[in-house]
Amino acid sequence: MPTNRVGVIGFPVEHSLSPLMHNAAFKALNMRDWRYDAMSIPPDILRLGLREPRDHGYIGINVTVPHKEAIMEYVRPDEKARAIGAVNTVDFRSNLGTNTDADGFINDLRAHDLPIAGERVLVLGAGGAARAAVYGLSRAGAEVAIVNRTMSRANALVDHLRASAGIDGISIISLDEAAGWGMSLIVNCTSVGLHPNVHQSPWYDGVPFPVGITVYDMVYRPANTALMRQCVAHDGFAIGGLGMLARQGAIAFELWTGVEPPIDLMQSVLQDALEKTKED
Repeated sequence: MPTNRVGVIGFPVEHSLSPLMHNAAFKALNMRDWRYDAMSIPPDILRLGLREPRDHGYIGINVTVPHKEAIMEYVRPDEKARAIGAVNTVDFRSNLGTNTDADGFINDLRAHDLPIAGERVLVLGAGGAARAAVYGLSRAGAEVAIVNRTMSRANALVDHLRASAGIDGISIISLDEAAGWGMSLIVNCTSVGLHPNVHQSPWYDGVPFPVGITVYDMVYRPANTALMRQCVAHDGFAIGGLGMLARQGAIAFELWTGVEPPIDLMQSVLQDALEKTKED
């Protein structure tokens, strides 16, 4: 039986691909005493549910919906987690809660050799994923503007990052205004286009699509979203969110183990799992 156990909590959590990529990395590195599990914990028993892995020797956990914000009350959130307003990784040895989404996203942009500092970046959405993206982009020197259907939620994001991380200068604009804003990168942080609604796009008809820019869609199921197809149709370069998923997981892996994981393998395992799901 593995002596070093980690895992992911959520509700539901059966859909999580994290066990596949982490356990594949453990196997590749011959780390036979490590195992990654998935644990389903309903929101109304989160505090009690956390005791189970903590009291049974788990070194740490990942946290997915709907627990990312609620768990902050029960761990010691670091600067990134407080700034983003969510925890997605916990180390029980220190009770430290952190957020690896922003760094995972920025690391994937850099892996694609995309410039960030001084670039204009449009972020679609104002939820938790958008907070992580705007935080990471702003810290990396980008000029960021947000488009969101609900103005009050966009304002709340801007206010939160100003108060929690001292980040100023984030614009809130309409999609019509965005069409002529002159950005080099669009980041989709909404769930629009997510399976099964694969024909939907957050860039709706009637608004001219910018020519020759890059789109980063955090949606990774399907691999080629409607927004990505719009981008390519206008001579742009489109990137799906699978790399971010692998890279944010890799940061957690190294935090727990002190070992740098094989990111390419982790991403390949995720890709294979998604292809199998598509076949099924």
